[in-house]
Amino acid sequence: MIRLASLMLMIITLMSPAIASGKQALSQNEKTTIIFFDTIRENPPMLRGFLTAMPKGADLHAHLSGSVYAEDYLEWAMQDNRCINTTTFEISAAAGKPEKTGKTDKPVKAPAQCPEGTVPAATMEKDTKLYSSAINALSTRDVQYTSAMWGHDHFFDTFGKFGAAQQGRDADMLASVIRRAAAQNIMHLELMASIYPPELKTIATTVGWNGDAAATLAALRQAGLFNSVPASVEARRQLLERTRPLLTEREAALGVSFIQQVTRTQTPAVVFAQIAYSFEMVRQDPATIAFNLVAPEDNPVALRDYSLHMSMIDALYGLPEYADTPITLHAGELTMGLVPPRHLGFHIREAVEKGHARRIGHGVDVMYEDKPFELLRTMQSKRIAVEICLTSNDRILGVSGGNHPFPIYRQFGVPVVLNTDDEGVSRIDLTNEYLRAAKDYDLGYTEVKTLSRNSLEYSFLPGQSLWDDPAAFVMTGACKDSLIGHETATCSKLLNESEKARAQWNLEMAFSDFEKEVADSMTNR
Repeated sequence: MIRLASLMLMIITLMSPAIASGKQALSQNEKTTIIFFDTIRENPPMLRGFLTAMPKGADLHAHLSGSVYAEDYLEWAMQDNRCINTTTFEISAAAGKPEKTGKTDKPVKAPAQCPEGTVPAATMEKDTKLYSSAINALSTRDVQYTSAMWGHDHFFDTFGKFGAAQQGRDADMLASVIRRAAAQNIMHLELMASIYPPELKTIATTVGWNGDAAATLAALRQAGLFNSVPASVEARRQLLERTRPLLTEREAALGVSFIQQVTRTQTPAVVFAQIAYSFEMVRQDPATIAFNLVAPEDNPVALRDYSLHMSMIDALYGLPEYADTPITLHAGELTMGLVPPRHLGFHIREAVEKGHARRIGHGVDVMYEDKPFELLRTMQSKRIAVEICLTSNDRILGVSGGNHPFPIYRQFGVPVVLNTDDEGVSRIDLTNEYLRAAKDYDLGYTEVKTLSRNSLEYSFLPGQSLWDDPAAFVMTGACKDSLIGHETATCSKLLNESEKARAQWNLEMAFSDFEKEVADSMTNR
């Protein structure tokens, strides 16, 4: 109490209005919030509560399927008459279908006809041991590392277990992720998910890949690869429409965009077709704002074809219709011991130089890169952000704390953003990542606020940024004279025209309200 009283004596100036421009004098509320944050830095429960309430702009690196918690998948499996393997805990479809009995139109589900080695998922309602074991298998809840590599295998193995539980549940999946984000005061999600026509693999295999990107693209067009793009666009629109009724008004206000996934472990012909289709999806679909390459980066096919994939992207990016397509790439999700050293020296650089990535996912092995300091300076000057996933990197690679390059990126001025990756599999949320960063790297309130602002600055939301200088958060001229809640005509015009600036302005308004609430709470203690 004595320390708190001493700190409060420092707060003696009158409360100033919240000005939204960068580099302005801090408002009294923000000064108070900075002081309060320092008093709870070593109190994890208090810090958790603070960071949950703090406005967090966006989660930019999140796989939709891996963001759903195991409990949700198991609940849907029980409701949808699925089966579950009692050894591997993989969820599968039953042979039998729900039957209608009696005079009612309501279907009555017959017991699932499950293959040998599996039981009806509904068994888990009474078999708590089976239920608990299934949660552990579908997530990293009970992972006990014998080595970092074992954690890696368990993590990626989960994705093959819950596939059947997703069938017919895409809106439920999206709603569950949105609800959790809204509860943490997150404003925007960029979710990785795949949507391709069923005939893509057949078309790609028939056309093949001979190393000539232009000729292969022409052949894929001629074969009708892009004919289904309008249907894919409509499917994404309908998914958002079907999800909206499952949400409250506040939850439905959260912005959602999709990042198309390309599976990098397929044959070159299929990977090129997926990349081409993804370029076209971004071009035609307002909801699909970028694409990414996914699947374990250490997979032998992914390692063998890494440079080839970057060349494919480079070739298509050079076409007029695909120039300036937003791209984010998993790169550098590797570490010593996982792969031979020769694979650690070029992935991030090629993603930047040939893959035209505006953001790098993970970037853990940056200091193993050839000429790492030169690369860091390049990323700083080009404002290429790194999507930091602290818990994921710990679970999969065994890299954490002082061994993680997060502070190195910050030291070199490379923009960084905190993300969840697969929060359901990792049993976390975005607040957990802010808490982890604050504790492990001794961040203050100003620094965690910067991470939140970065998440919208380096999002792929369309339109002009609110910031002329995003490194220092200096406000654009249109809004530099505006007060929060009292926008000038020129500022209002920018906010009406730019989705990104509007989201950033809303974040500043949320910070103003949050800091006032913190200051009021301290004053009334």
